[in-house]
Amino acid sequence: MKIIEMKPAPNPRRVRIFLAEKGIAMEFEQIDLGAGDQKKPGFAKVNPMKRVPVLVLDDGTAIAESVAICRYFECLHPEPALFGRTPVEEAAIEMWNRRMEHSFFFHVQQVFRHLHPAMAEHEVPQVPAWAEANRPRVYETLSFLDRELAHRHFIAGDGFSIADITAFVTMDFMKPAKLARPAELVNLARWYDAIAARPSAKA
Repeated sequence: MKIIEMKPAPNPRRVRIFLAEKGIAMEFEQIDLGAGDQKKPGFAKVNPMKRVPVLVLDDGTAIAESVAICRYFECLHPEPALFGRTPVEEAAIEMWNRRMEHSFFFHVQQVFRHLHPAMAEHEVPQVPAWAEANRPRVYETLSFLDRELAHRHFIAGDGFSIADITAFVTMDFMKPAKLARPAELVNLARWYDAIAARPSAKA
């Protein structure tokens, strides 16, 4: 069993943090997205979507998409529970993780892909106006999160979850996208510093 990834990319990092929280050791195989390794026939056969990460099981079964991979390991290693334990916890974590993906990560990604020079060959055409249209949506979500975090320590409730992983990785993804975190969002800063202090954040 192994995970094919490119370590600097944000989605593989979500899986690595998740595995670190679980204490699960894994074999990783690196590919270079910048060099176009994901488009080569060998990898495209494993994941026709040509994206990382991909979990390849011993029988050859390939599981792509970060959350799907994390759910697989949650089933095998339910503790610590990062998707919740009760129906209400599971629903809340699902809700918040989707919010972080669709209202935060997506918009940061669009700014990065449509403005960063390194993405010019991969995002064809780059549309700078689309990047700029997504920029204020990032800050709307950050302000929303800051207000929510005034009432709790973690994104989805009282415990650390995959929603925190998604939000934390997205916050770091803001750096290459050249999006600065507003200094006045003190609740967000408190949350970020607490997550960054966890050993898994270095995975």
